[in-house]
Amino acid sequence: MTAQLIDGNALSKQLRSQVAARAQALKAKGITPGLAVVLVGDNPASQVYVRNKVKACEDAGLHSVLEKYDAHLRESDLLARVEALNQDASIHGILVQLPLPAHIDAQKVIEAISPAKDVDGFHIASAGALMTGMKGFWPCTPYGCMKMLESIGYKLKGKHAVVIGRSNIVGKPMALMLLQQNATVTICHSATPDLKAMTLQADVIVAAVGKRNVLTADMVKPGAVVLDVGMNRNDEGKLCGDVDFDGVKEVASYITPVPGGVGPMTITMLLVNTLEAAESAAH
Repeated sequence: MTAQLIDGNALSKQLRSQVAARAQALKAKGITPGLAVVLVGDNPASQVYVRNKVKACEDAGLHSVLEKYDAHLRESDLLARVEALNQDASIHGILVQLPLPAHIDAQKVIEAISPAKDVDGFHIASAGALMTGMKGFWPCTPYGCMKMLESIGYKLKGKHAVVIGRSNIVGKPMALMLLQQNATVTICHSATPDLKAMTLQADVIVAAVGKRNVLTADMVKPGAVVLDVGMNRNDEGKLCGDVDFDGVKEVASYITPVPGGVGPMTITMLLVNTLEAAESAAH
Protein backbone atom coordinates (compact mmCIF):
# COMPACT_ATOMS: atom_id res chain seq x y z
CA MET A 1 0.00 0.00 0.00
CA THR A 2 1.21 3.50 -0.76
CA ALA A 3 0.27 6.32 1.58
CA GLN A 4 -2.05 9.10 0.48
CA LEU A 5 -0.43 12.51 0.48
CA ILE A 6 -1.81 15.24 2.72
CA ASP A 7 -1.27 18.16 0.35
CA GLY A 8 -0.38 21.27 2.36
CA ASN A 9 -0.49 23.50 -0.72
CA ALA A 10 -4.05 22.51 -1.62
CA LEU A 11 -5.32 22.78 1.97
CA SER A 12 -3.56 26.14 2.36
CA LYS A 13 -5.27 27.48 -0.74
CA GLN A 14 -8.66 26.50 0.63
CA LEU A 15 -8.02 28.04 4.08
CA ARG A 16 -6.47 31.20 2.61
CA SER A 17 -9.52 31.83 0.46
CA GLN A 18 -11.62 31.65 3.66
CA VAL A 19 -9.23 34.14 5.31
CA ALA A 20 -9.56 36.45 2.30
CA ALA A 21 -13.37 36.35 2.52
CA ARG A 22 -13.32 37.12 6.25
CA ALA A 23 -10.78 39.91 5.70
CA GLN A 24 -13.13 41.38 3.09
CA ALA A 25 -15.99 41.34 5.61
CA LEU A 26 -13.82 43.22 8.13
CA LYS A 27 -12.79 45.75 5.47
CA ALA A 28 -16.47 46.46 4.88
CA LYS A 29 -16.53 47.59 8.53
CA GLY A 30 -13.48 49.79 7.95
CA ILE A 31 -10.90 47.42 9.48
CA THR A 32 -7.99 45.96 7.51
CA PRO A 33 -6.24 43.14 9.41
CA GLY A 34 -2.60 44.16 9.81
CA LEU A 35 0.54 42.11 10.48
CA ALA A 36 3.92 43.61 11.35
CA VAL A 37 6.92 41.41 10.58
CA VAL A 38 10.21 42.42 12.20
CA LEU A 39 13.46 41.04 10.80
CA VAL A 40 16.79 41.69 12.52
CA GLY A 41 19.99 40.75 10.69
CA ASP A 42 20.44 39.03 7.36
CA ASN A 43 19.90 35.31 7.97
CA PRO A 44 19.14 34.05 4.42
CA ALA A 45 16.55 31.46 5.52
CA SER A 46 14.75 34.10 7.62
CA GLN A 47 14.67 36.45 4.62
CA VAL A 48 12.93 33.78 2.53
CA TYR A 49 10.41 33.01 5.31
CA VAL A 50 9.67 36.68 5.85
CA ARG A 51 9.20 37.32 2.13
CA ASN A 52 6.74 34.40 1.94
CA LYS A 53 4.81 35.64 4.98
CA VAL A 54 4.47 39.17 3.62
CA LYS A 55 3.39 37.92 0.18
CA ALA A 56 0.83 35.53 1.71
CA CYS A 57 -0.64 38.43 3.70
CA GLU A 58 -1.00 40.64 0.66
CA ASP A 59 -2.52 37.81 -1.42
CA ALA A 60 -5.18 37.28 1.27
CA GLY A 61 -6.05 40.97 1.48
CA LEU A 62 -4.25 41.63 4.78
CA HIS A 63 -2.15 44.70 5.36
CA SER A 64 1.47 43.82 6.04
CA VAL A 65 4.40 45.90 7.27
CA LEU A 66 7.95 44.58 7.03
CA GLU A 67 10.53 46.23 9.27
CA LYS A 68 14.16 45.28 8.59
CA TYR A 69 17.01 46.17 10.93
CA ASP A 70 20.68 45.37 10.75
CA ALA A 71 22.22 42.74 13.01
CA HIS A 72 23.72 45.39 15.34
CA LEU A 73 20.34 46.72 16.46
CA ARG A 74 20.34 47.18 20.23
CA GLU A 75 17.99 45.05 22.28
CA SER A 76 16.52 48.16 23.91
CA ASP A 77 15.72 49.65 20.48
CA LEU A 78 13.99 46.45 19.37
CA LEU A 79 11.94 46.36 22.58
CA ALA A 80 10.94 50.00 22.04
CA ARG A 81 9.87 49.17 18.48
CA VAL A 82 7.75 46.23 19.71
CA GLU A 83 6.10 48.51 22.27
CA ALA A 84 5.26 51.04 19.54
CA LEU A 85 3.66 48.27 17.48
CA ASN A 86 1.68 47.14 20.56
CA GLN A 87 0.17 50.65 20.64
CA ASP A 88 -0.49 50.84 16.89
CA ALA A 89 -4.21 50.21 16.26
CA SER A 90 -3.64 49.37 12.57
CA ILE A 91 -1.46 46.39 13.55
CA HIS A 92 -3.27 43.30 14.88
CA GLY A 93 -0.41 40.82 14.83
CA ILE A 94 3.30 41.20 15.59
CA LEU A 95 5.86 38.65 14.48
CA VAL A 96 9.53 38.96 15.34
CA GLN A 97 11.37 36.51 13.07
CA LEU A 98 13.62 34.07 14.94
CA PRO A 99 16.51 33.44 15.36
CA LEU A 100 17.60 36.86 16.62
CA PRO A 101 21.28 37.93 16.82
CA ALA A 102 23.06 36.48 19.86
CA HIS A 103 23.19 39.76 21.83
CA ILE A 104 19.37 39.98 21.92
CA ASP A 105 17.38 37.90 24.42
CA ALA A 106 14.70 36.33 22.20
CA GLN A 107 12.48 35.36 25.13
CA LYS A 108 12.51 38.94 26.43
CA VAL A 109 11.43 40.20 23.01
CA ILE A 110 8.64 37.60 22.71
CA GLU A 111 7.37 38.53 26.17
CA ALA A 112 7.32 42.21 25.14
CA ILE A 113 4.69 41.48 22.47
CA SER A 114 1.13 42.06 23.66
CA PRO A 115 -0.59 38.65 24.10
CA ALA A 116 -3.49 40.08 22.05
CA LYS A 117 -1.09 40.47 19.10
CA ASP A 118 1.01 37.33 19.65
CA VAL A 119 0.05 35.65 16.36
CA ASP A 120 3.09 33.34 16.54
CA GLY A 121 1.68 31.87 19.77
CA PHE A 122 5.08 31.99 21.54
CA HIS A 123 4.21 34.33 24.44
CA ILE A 124 4.07 32.70 27.85
CA ALA A 125 0.39 33.76 28.07
CA SER A 126 -0.36 31.90 24.82
CA ALA A 127 1.54 28.83 26.04
CA GLY A 128 -0.40 28.95 29.32
CA ALA A 129 -3.71 29.26 27.47
CA LEU A 130 -2.90 26.19 25.39
CA MET A 131 -1.77 24.29 28.46
CA THR A 132 -5.00 25.02 30.35
CA GLY A 133 -7.39 24.77 27.39
CA MET A 134 -8.24 28.48 27.40
CA LYS A 135 -8.65 30.63 24.30
CA GLY A 136 -5.39 31.99 22.92
CA PHE A 137 -3.19 31.91 19.86
CA TRP A 138 -1.80 28.50 18.94
CA PRO A 139 1.72 28.23 17.48
CA CYS A 140 1.32 28.09 13.71
CA THR A 141 3.20 24.89 12.82
CA PRO A 142 1.45 22.46 15.21
CA TYR A 143 -1.84 24.28 14.54
CA GLY A 144 -1.28 23.57 10.83
CA CYS A 145 -0.63 19.89 11.65
CA MET A 146 -3.97 19.70 13.47
CA LYS A 147 -5.73 21.21 10.44
CA MET A 148 -4.10 18.57 8.23
CA LEU A 149 -5.42 15.77 10.46
CA GLU A 150 -8.84 17.42 10.42
CA SER A 151 -8.73 17.64 6.59
CA ILE A 152 -8.51 13.84 6.27
CA GLY A 153 -11.31 13.39 8.81
CA TYR A 154 -8.95 11.73 11.29
CA LYS A 155 -10.41 11.19 14.75
CA LEU A 156 -7.71 11.33 17.44
CA LYS A 157 -9.84 10.08 20.35
CA GLY A 158 -8.30 6.94 21.78
CA LYS A 159 -5.39 6.97 19.32
CA HIS A 160 -1.72 6.86 20.33
CA ALA A 161 0.25 9.82 19.02
CA VAL A 162 4.04 10.00 19.21
CA VAL A 163 5.73 13.40 18.88
CA ILE A 164 9.45 13.32 18.11
CA GLY A 165 10.87 16.61 19.37
CA ARG A 166 10.21 18.80 22.41
CA SER A 167 10.77 22.37 21.24
CA ASN A 168 8.56 25.18 22.53
CA ILE A 169 7.69 26.01 18.92
CA VAL A 170 6.51 22.59 17.73
CA GLY A 171 7.02 19.56 19.97
CA LYS A 172 5.45 20.66 23.25
CA PRO A 173 2.48 22.59 21.82
CA MET A 174 1.86 19.74 19.34
CA ALA A 175 1.61 17.27 22.22
CA LEU A 176 -0.88 19.51 24.07
CA MET A 177 -3.08 19.96 20.98
CA LEU A 178 -3.18 16.19 20.40
CA LEU A 179 -4.01 15.70 24.07
CA GLN A 180 -6.91 18.16 23.79
CA GLN A 181 -8.39 15.87 21.12
CA ASN A 182 -8.20 12.90 23.52
CA ALA A 183 -5.18 11.19 22.01
CA THR A 184 -2.74 9.35 24.26
CA VAL A 185 0.52 11.22 23.70
CA THR A 186 4.15 10.17 24.02
CA ILE A 187 6.89 12.79 23.59
CA CYS A 188 10.25 11.44 22.39
CA HIS A 189 13.55 13.30 22.08
CA SER A 190 17.32 12.88 21.89
CA ALA A 191 17.42 11.17 25.31
CA THR A 192 14.72 8.60 24.46
CA PRO A 193 16.56 5.24 24.68
CA ASP A 194 14.58 3.24 22.10
CA LEU A 195 12.76 5.53 19.67
CA LYS A 196 11.70 2.69 17.42
CA ALA A 197 9.90 0.86 20.26
CA MET A 198 7.84 4.03 20.80
CA THR A 199 7.07 4.87 17.17
CA LEU A 200 6.00 1.29 16.35
CA GLN A 201 3.11 1.74 18.82
CA ALA A 202 1.95 4.99 17.24
CA ASP A 203 -1.20 5.60 15.20
CA VAL A 204 0.05 9.13 14.48
CA ILE A 205 3.69 10.24 14.33
CA VAL A 206 4.81 13.87 14.20
CA ALA A 207 8.52 14.19 13.39
CA ALA A 208 9.88 17.58 14.43
CA VAL A 209 13.59 17.46 15.28
CA GLY A 210 15.31 18.89 12.22
CA LYS A 211 17.35 15.75 11.51
CA ARG A 212 17.21 13.77 8.28
CA ASN A 213 15.84 10.20 8.27
CA VAL A 214 15.02 10.24 11.98
CA LEU A 215 12.02 8.11 11.04
CA THR A 216 12.47 5.16 8.67
CA ALA A 217 10.02 2.57 7.32
CA ASP A 218 10.96 -0.10 9.88
CA MET A 219 9.92 2.29 12.68
CA VAL A 220 6.35 2.80 11.44
CA LYS A 221 3.33 0.62 12.15
CA PRO A 222 1.41 -0.22 8.95
CA GLY A 223 -1.40 2.29 8.41
CA ALA A 224 -0.01 5.01 10.71
CA VAL A 225 -0.39 8.70 9.81
CA VAL A 226 2.95 10.51 9.51
CA LEU A 227 3.36 14.30 9.68
CA ASP A 228 6.84 15.55 8.76
CA VAL A 229 7.70 18.97 10.22
CA GLY A 230 11.43 18.80 9.41
CA MET A 231 13.19 21.13 6.97
CA ASN A 232 16.60 19.78 5.96
CA ARG A 233 18.75 19.44 2.84
CA ASN A 234 19.78 16.09 1.39
CA ASP A 235 23.19 15.34 -0.15
CA GLU A 236 22.08 16.83 -3.47
CA GLY A 237 21.05 20.02 -1.65
CA LYS A 238 17.33 19.37 -2.17
CA LEU A 239 14.81 20.17 0.53
CA CYS A 240 13.78 17.16 2.61
CA GLY A 241 12.14 16.48 5.97
CA ASP A 242 12.89 14.37 9.05
CA VAL A 243 11.20 11.31 7.54
CA ASP A 244 12.65 8.89 4.99
CA PHE A 245 9.76 9.71 2.67
CA ASP A 246 10.29 7.04 -0.01
CA GLY A 247 10.46 4.24 2.55
CA VAL A 248 7.78 5.42 4.97
CA LYS A 249 5.21 6.15 2.27
CA GLU A 250 5.04 2.40 1.55
CA VAL A 251 3.97 1.66 5.16
CA ALA A 252 1.91 4.68 6.30
CA SER A 253 -1.72 5.37 5.37
CA TYR A 254 -1.19 9.13 5.09
CA ILE A 255 2.01 11.19 4.90
CA THR A 256 2.92 14.86 4.43
CA PRO A 257 5.52 15.65 1.76
CA VAL A 258 8.47 18.06 2.12
CA PRO A 259 8.25 20.54 0.50
CA GLY A 260 4.52 21.17 0.06
CA GLY A 261 3.31 19.69 3.32
CA VAL A 262 3.46 21.35 6.72
CA GLY A 263 5.46 24.38 5.46
CA PRO A 264 2.67 26.23 3.62
CA MET A 265 0.29 25.43 6.50
CA THR A 266 2.52 27.29 8.96
CA ILE A 267 2.12 30.54 7.04
CA THR A 268 -1.60 29.89 6.52
CA MET A 269 -2.21 29.54 10.27
CA LEU A 270 -0.28 32.78 10.81
CA LEU A 271 -2.84 34.46 8.53
CA VAL A 272 -5.70 32.80 10.44
CA ASN A 273 -4.28 34.01 13.78
CA THR A 274 -3.79 37.56 12.43
CA LEU A 275 -7.33 37.62 11.09
CA GLU A 276 -8.71 36.39 14.43
CA ALA A 277 -6.70 39.05 16.26
CA ALA A 278 -8.30 41.68 14.02
CA GLU A 279 -11.77 40.22 14.54
CA SER A 280 -11.23 40.29 18.33
CA ALA A 281 -10.07 43.91 18.17
CA ALA A 282 -13.17 44.79 16.14
CA HIS A 283 -15.53 43.62 18.90
